Amino acid sequence: MARQELHRHVEITDDERTVAAAEVTSEGPGGTAWASLRAESGHIPPGRRASLVDAVLDLPEVQQSAHLKVVFPLGDGETLQRLQARCPDVRTHAAGASAITEVNLPSRGPAAHQAGRRGKQATVQISP
Repeated sequence: MARQELHRHVEITDDERTVAAAEVTSEGPGGTAWASLRAESGHIPPGRRASLVDAVLDLPEVQQSAHLKVVFPLGDGETLQRLQARCPDVRTHAAGASAITEVNLPSRGPAAHQAGRRGKQATVQISP
């Protein structure tokens, strides 16, 4: 029987403007999830890219996965730092203008990552 992949679209909005988004696909529990992250060009308030990483890592289908592969623009240090803070085993390499990060996901629930946030909060929208 073929596995059915699950797809999600995640957006981070700031003052009703989408500033970062992700497309997430998962092959199911114990498998691999894939995420493609992108941010609007220009100034984005600090923490919005980290909020996108948190939203992706907190999706139930990602938490049930054993591995995560993330593609994001090369040079996006905030995204990389957040992945490294949330996941114990992160490997990254460049591919053209993108960074590809492979993560072995911890087998526990969401980390207590909310405590360090300050200032105005972004809105997270998740759709199938």
